[in-house]
Amino acid sequence: MSDSNTTDFTNPSTFILLGIPGLEMVHVWISIPFSTVYTIAILGNFIILFIVKREPSLHGPMYYFLCMLAVTDLLLSTSILPKTLSIFWFNSREIDFSACLTQLYFIHSFLVIESGILVAMALDRFVAICNPLRHSTILTNLMVAKIGLAVMLRGGIIVLPYLLLARRWPYCRTNIIPHTHCEHMAVVKLACADIRVNTYYGLSVVFSVICVDVFLIAMSYTQILRAIFSLPTKDARLKAFGTCGSHLCVILIFYVSALFSSLMHRFGHNVSLHFHVLISSGYLLVPPMLNPIIYGVRTKQIRSRVLR
Repeated sequence: MSDSNTTDFTNPSTFILLGIPGLEMVHVWISIPFSTVYTIAILGNFIILFIVKREPSLHGPMYYFLCMLAVTDLLLSTSILPKTLSIFWFNSREIDFSACLTQLYFIHSFLVIESGILVAMALDRFVAICNPLRHSTILTNLMVAKIGLAVMLRGGIIVLPYLLLARRWPYCRTNIIPHTHCEHMAVVKLACADIRVNTYYGLSVVFSVICVDVFLIAMSYTQILRAIFSLPTKDARLKAFGTCGSHLCVILIFYVSALFSSLMHRFGHNVSLHFHVLISSGYLLVPPMLNPIIYGVRTKQIRSRVLR
């Protein structure tokens, strides 16, 4: 009898997303900040895209990379929030097995892509400040397109084993996911199989992507700071700092929150489940909201056009 039930339950047709376990009674109230964050993210990133498209003076590498970041933020938040809000508002907890794995793939792909775009933006600032006369010849439109394609392919290929491994395992324990979305480890923990390969590969992706990308960004900004401090006047140094300030803020928000959430998910066993889900959701949703605000406030060209 048990064998029959196990066989019938293997690879269920649907998963059940609980939302935020323990806080089901206040899901409607929790939906208010979630929907506010999503609305600001959508409006802010669309405004960035609209301004860059309409202003010919902004058609340069820095703003092309900013548009890539805006599109990635839009796709990342949209891959999570609609289903999360349907859980909060309509108690619509079921998600198709294939749809769950697709969401898993896109969420993690967009995170890796966003990290790659931040590296590309650091490269752009490095060339603009350390080799300003060669900036237009090094970072041509074709080169920017190649970098964007490479970043996108890296994100899609690195995360592909997540999808293939998750689809391979039999799921015969339960189909209930105590989360607002189909996060990689939250899904594979339901498998009745040895998932150490998922754990090890997931950690290797997190640390290789974060370590490599942060190292490249640190190398770029080390050279940038050396060039800035060698400038002859204080005004020139402040102007150079201003061009990098918004990017540094975005970098800190993204990498600190990503590393904290990843480590807490794997090692924070004593952390309450609802707190973990809130942190995990927040780190995916807050950067897409803050990025356009930071660039809008700290980038003079964008700020002036928004006000105009």
